[in-house]
Amino acid sequence: MPRSHASGELRIRIMHGARVAMGPGKADLLEGIRDSGSISAAGRRMKMSYKRAWQLVDEMNACFAEPVVEASTGGSGGGGAQLTATGTAVLARFRALQRRCERAAHADIAALCAALRPDG
Repeated sequence: MPRSHASGELRIRIMHGARVAMGPGKADLLEGIRDSGSISAAGRRMKMSYKRAWQLVDEMNACFAEPVVEASTGGSGGGGAQLTATGTAVLARFRALQRRCERAAHADIAALCAALRPDG
């Protein structure tokens, strides 16, 4: 019987009450904001609406003791956004946590994937 070609992915989320304070998608969004200087550009890169990107930023800012993103309103020079020092630290710690967890769980994930039904 052929085995599944599942990649096995560990997805970590940091909860704050009922809210997801940080997860893989929010980390991707923060990287997009860091790289582009724009919430809307980061959202477009992830194929999400401007409204959804803003909702995620607002949720992160509400969860952490200090904002993770600062945005400036548009004008003749246009608006923009940047990670705060807290945002940079949160992103770095989350990515480090992901790497450590993936390394620690690699053998177990591989064994679970091998036991999956094909074509799942």
